Amino acid sequence: MTDKCCTEGLLISPIRNGTVIDHIKGGEGLNVLRILGLTGTCTVSLSVATNVTSRQMGRKDIVKIENRELLKEEVDRIALIAPQSSINIIREFRVYEKKGVEIPDQICGVIRCPNPGCITNTNEPVTSRFTVQQSGLRCHYCDWLITKDIASHII
Repeated sequence: MTDKCCTEGLLISPIRNGTVIDHIKGGEGLNVLRILGLTGTCTVSLSVATNVTSRQMGRKDIVKIENRELLKEEVDRIALIAPQSSINIIREFRVYEKKGVEIPDQICGVIRCPNPGCITNTNEPVTSRFTVQQSGLRCHYCDWLITKDIASHII
């Protein structure tokens, strides 16, 4: 018996209903799961393909989430680390809707401020809030600017 994966390319089962996040920069798929709060302990059926060959991007990741359509806020969060990604809503095995992501003006409760003196890193009941700027993410409370490696600051 031959190995289908090796002879016919990547083999990922289609989903009946749910969301496919495609064109994620290679290696960022697991960070997309973190942004969505999806872990191995969730009951949602997930498929993740990492560093898949792509004509457009060289390498890309793909995330499939069965029986779940993403909220706009979740799609906006994905844009922080995968601004070129596309969101495909699947219904009855067909693409019902396809859309790109948009980077939001503000992001709340997703990113941890790296400033240890920030009020969001104390025992105060304050949710992190960042303004999205061309130069990076600016903390609403302490004015700290995150300019790179945003994924490492995901809560």
